[in-house]
Amino acid sequence: MHAPHADWAEQDPESWWQEVQKAVALLRKQHSFAPADVKAIGIAYQMHGLVCVDKNQQPLRPSIIWCDSRAVGVGDKALQHLGEEYALQHLLNAPGNFTASKLRWVRENEPETYALIDKIMLPGDFIAMRLTGEACTTLSGLSEGIFWDFKEQTLSQQLLDFYGIDQSILSKVVPTFGEQGRVTKQAAALLGIAEGTPVTYRAGDQPNNAFSLNVLQPGEAATTAGTSGVVYAVGDQPAYDAQSRVNSFIHVNHTKEQPRNGVLMCLNGTGILNSWLKHQVSGASYEEMNNRAAKAPLGAAGLQVYPFGNGVERILANKPFGGMIRHLNFNVHQQEHLLRAGQEGIVYALTYGMDIMREMGLKIERVRAGKANMFLSPLFREAFANTGNVTIELYNTDGALGAARAAGVGLGYYKEMREAFNGMECLSTITPDPALRDAYAHVYADWKAGLQEML
Repeated sequence: MHAPHADWAEQDPESWWQEVQKAVALLRKQHSFAPADVKAIGIAYQMHGLVCVDKNQQPLRPSIIWCDSRAVGVGDKALQHLGEEYALQHLLNAPGNFTASKLRWVRENEPETYALIDKIMLPGDFIAMRLTGEACTTLSGLSEGIFWDFKEQTLSQQLLDFYGIDQSILSKVVPTFGEQGRVTKQAAALLGIAEGTPVTYRAGDQPNNAFSLNVLQPGEAATTAGTSGVVYAVGDQPAYDAQSRVNSFIHVNHTKEQPRNGVLMCLNGTGILNSWLKHQVSGASYEEMNNRAAKAPLGAAGLQVYPFGNGVERILANKPFGGMIRHLNFNVHQQEHLLRAGQEGIVYALTYGMDIMREMGLKIERVRAGKANMFLSPLFREAFANTGNVTIELYNTDGALGAARAAGVGLGYYKEMREAFNGMECLSTITPDPALRDAYAHVYADWKAGLQEML
């Protein structure tokens, strides 16, 4: 990730394609398979990024990725022009810092680049284009870019008109499940798979994580705690937060007949905080960090960490905040206190977001997660369950397995979608502990009061 200015975040799209090639080469070393053994391809990708390509399908500039904050002011102006009523009832979101606003930023600040754009797309659309030679996207993708009018069930012409964006530069729409294109001869040679292999699924990482966990029906919820942390709840009615601190997008199994929307709460500063602590403070493995953190008492002896150091946070209404450590006492606090306060701070920020979702009327009592990333930490699991007052179910799956299963659905390999989850099992369940719940609630209340003082 490159940050040429404060709160900017960019990546070279071609580097993603190079990593795809490296990943497939690594698979070849680990497993023996013939080119024709690959029957279909599913893609999961980082959400909300902007990729601009010319008529030769070459990137015109680095991708402005999900945690880049430069377009916040652009989205604020759009909200003022369109009005909150239109934005929330039609877009289910403020235009905010999403893909459409990023594109308007390019139009305003890099007009020479904008004039050369043939198509814009999301990161996963770019990978699909490198595979198939076709520029396309999905309805879910359009909604995550804040291009979609939920009320009219079409592109938001009002937003496009205000931003001065011509529909012609948007990629064509293909189904989330089903043939989206076929692997070209050139891509097949680079990857060592058969020419004509179909791409049959794509979704942003969080809708895909929900699919991976078989979270598809109203009332179900998924969570993950990787670089960012997310709680994602499925509903069948249009839902929005009046301040757009959490966001609604079209879910992967949405149809006109059976609407499915995902309400997504995102915390940018999650695993990236733990990574910062690893590299700048502890120098230990994540497993050892978890062990050290568990030696500190609940509440970390008053030490508080606010994990908002990876761009502006939606749950804070896109206000610039930054990461923060409070109440540090040089005579009391040691490394284990900081490591525990980091994990607790992430949990408290996620709970703060879940509180917003509950204010919207969503019931979040049970969440599913893959046994991965920060959910490998027993302390993190304990804090999450007791602070959020939720039951956690940990499964033997991840986003890559989910995308593979979904590719099988899109191919028609499974007669029914439920068959795609054969072999997935719950490894463990973590329930709130009455003996700990009140203690975590007290510490969280202090953390939340400190946040509200600073906002």
